[in-house]
Amino acid sequence: MRMLLLSVLVLFSLSYASSDSIEQSAQLNYGGQLYDKWFGVMPNAKKPTSTHSAYQGDKRKGNTTWRCKECHGWDYKGVNGAYSKGSHHSGIKGIEAYSGKSLSEIVKVLTNDTHAYKGILGKKEINALALFVSKGQIDSTGFIDMKTKKVTGDKIHGAKLYNAVCAGCHGKNGKLYNFKKLPKEVYVGDVSRDNPWETLHKIRFGHPGSAMTSLFVLPEQSQIDILSYIQDLK
Repeated sequence: MRMLLLSVLVLFSLSYASSDSIEQSAQLNYGGQLYDKWFGVMPNAKKPTSTHSAYQGDKRKGNTTWRCKECHGWDYKGVNGAYSKGSHHSGIKGIEAYSGKSLSEIVKVLTNDTHAYKGILGKKEINALALFVSKGQIDSTGFIDMKTKKVTGDKIHGAKLYNAVCAGCHGKNGKLYNFKKLPKEVYVGDVSRDNPWETLHKIRFGHPGSAMTSLFVLPEQSQIDILSYIQDLK
């Protein structure tokens, strides 16, 4: 009865959602995937072969340097976050300062000579990416420990959500889908422990080019709870 009531309430709220808010939701989701790998989700996109001229690191070359996440990080903090050291370190700042900024201001940055996306990304993509930067970021400082990578969340609640939404593809034990990072098998639990920031981004916006469900419409705490739970999957 409680589940039926919840379903009715959800449908009731959706019936009053404006067409603008529905479109913005789709645009925000698209922007989150573009931030991940725009040439993996953008229709008819050509994968870059050169190294981005603004990339400052020395560990990466070619198309990966054109991914927003490669410079600014999965935690959006750039050099001040998880990419402050290691193989992904590039010395480039994050995008935190643009959270909440106007879309026109962010579009100017995305299309400037430094980012060089003008003429590569379409207007739709530029606007969606700007919307993500303005409204799609999440500050993980309060729930992901930078040193241990442990996530603080409600694991019981996370388990309920995971089994209802995620287990169909990843399995109840998290081992139905192997990411095939040789030489050993790698599953969702392994990835969440190794890089919780990347995992959270994909929980929220899905994986480019796949049918993975985007859960950014859930309350932020629910997204965190799922991440907290799957870190225990071994």
